Formats: sequence, structure tokens, C-alpha cells
Amino acid sequence: MARHHKFRFERRLFRGLLWAGVAVCVIVASLLRWGGYLLISDDPLPDHVDTAVVLQGSILGENARMAGAVRVLEQGKTNRILVSIPRESYWGEQIAPIALAYIGKHYGQDIASHIDFCETDDVDSTEEEAEALAKCISHHEWRSITVVTSDYHTRRTGIIWRRMLRKQHAVFSIAIHAVPDPEFHASRWWLERRSAKTWLLESTKLIWTLVGIGSRSNPSFVVSDY
Repeated sequence: MARHHKFRFERRLFRGLLWAGVAVCVIVASLLRWGGYLLISDDPLPDHVDTAVVLQGSILGENARMAGAVRVLEQGKTNRILVSIPRESYWGEQIAPIALAYIGKHYGQDIASHIDFCETDDVDSTEEEAEALAKCISHHEWRSITVVTSDYHTRRTGIIWRRMLRKQHAVFSIAIHAVPDPEFHASRWWLERRSAKTWLLESTKLIWTLVGIGSRSNPSFVVSDY
């Protein structure tokens, strides 16, 4: 009798472990297939907004975001582009004149004439950058904006900006616009070291944002894309 009970226990244990293994395999396969897209939340572009807001990022990321904002402008979806920049470089140079010259050189003077800058000094998180940009937006008395950022950054950005708007009782509406980023490919994120690193960092920060902790209380997760 004891041997029979032992056999039944071992069979149940084996089945449990087998189903647990199957569940783990399904979860891993799902993350590999769709995990990259969990970070992306792209709103439909409104017919027209007062400005397209370009968030800071890595060099490659910010170039992609700027190009995305220019496309929004060229499509007639906005008349202005607000670019988030630090006030000074590491070497003490003023950033705005350098940035304006760069935009004029790469996109033409007509595009450059539609550019505004918001100096977001001493920000080291998406939350802090959103709050600094909100002050610039209010100063211009804009009532509708499209936030342009890298595709992998959109879901967390949308959560943070909408949370900030509710907290501050802001009067402007927002849409989050995703642009492809050369540092992240959602369909094959696990095959590329940079995409995998981006996915791991952004997923971790997204979880912290969802539980309401955010980057301020977790400085170890601050990277170039906040």
C-alpha cells in the first residue's frame, strides 16, 4: 500500500513538473515572439496639434526622434517642434545655437524656422523631463501636443505623461507617437545584444513605473533614454 501511494505521488509530481516546464516554455516563447511589442504603445496621430515634442535620448535615438517629428511637421500635423535639450554641454557650450545650426544643416532652414527649444536641465528620468517640458508647453499656451519618442519608450512614456497631467491638472491633450529606433528591433530583440539590453532595461523600468515607484527612487536604472 505504501509503495502504491509513493508511486501515485511520484506520478503526480512528474506531471506537475512536466506542466510547469510546458508553461515556462510557452512563456519564454511568447516573450521572444511578442515581448518586444509589449514596450510599444503608439497612438494614432491627431489631425493637428500645436507642437510635436522631441524627447532626449541617445545620439542614434534622438536623431530618429527628430526625424520622426520632422515627418509630422511635413505631413501638416503640426506647425511647431519643441526639442528637449540641456542648457549647456559638458564643455560649457550653449546647446540651443548648436542644435539649431545642426537642424538647419540637415533638414533645411525652413524646418529650422519651426523649431523651439525647452532647456530641461538636471533631469535624469522621463518623469522629470515630462515635468520640465510641461512648464515650457504651458509657457507657450499650447493645448495639444504629440510626444515623439523611440518605439520601445512609448508605453512607459504614455503612462508617465498621463499620470503627470492628472497630477498637475494640466489643460493640454497628448498623443504618443512611436518612431523606429536603430538601437531596438521588436521582432528580433533577443537576437541582438543592443536590442536585448534595451529590452531588459526598459522592461524593468516599465515595471517600476506600473507599480508607481518610478525612476527617481531607482537611480540605478537611469540610462540615456531615462
